[in-house]
Amino acid sequence: DFRAGDSLQPHDAVTLRTAPLNHPGRATGYRLEHDGRSIAYVTDTEHCPGRLDQNVLGLAKGVDLLIYDSSYTDEEFPARIGRGHSTWQEGVRIAEAAGARTLAIFHHDPEHDDRFLDRVAAEAAAMRPGTIVAADGMTLAI
Repeated sequence: DFRAGDSLQPHDAVTLRTAPLNHPGRATGYRLEHDGRSIAYVTDTEHCPGRLDQNVLGLAKGVDLLIYDSSYTDEEFPARIGRGHSTWQEGVRIAEAAGARTLAIFHHDPEHDDRFLDRVAAEAAAMRPGTIVAADGMTLAI
């Protein structure tokens, strides 16, 4: 048991930091640290336009991999405020501000097809080289 915001040590060599996320019904983000490497897993969070979420920044600071809720585009977002999800462009902004090494865009809107996600991948890589769009079965080495 824990509360969002707690830092846990499930194993001597592993630290798991948590933070509350902005989502109806609550959600928790995670940062896993082990052997000098780190991953932040940030799903089910809605950003506030024009202001970076300090809880998310804290989890993402300097991580090797930021896995970020990117359900929408910035253009789609205004019509979806209140659903508790973010945009891939906000993921790029967070990754840049936090100094994350790699950004993985995930938690895709089911209305987005593969062609749409291919366009997102190209645009995201142009904005921030090395950004990837997560796909079923994808494995990443950290």
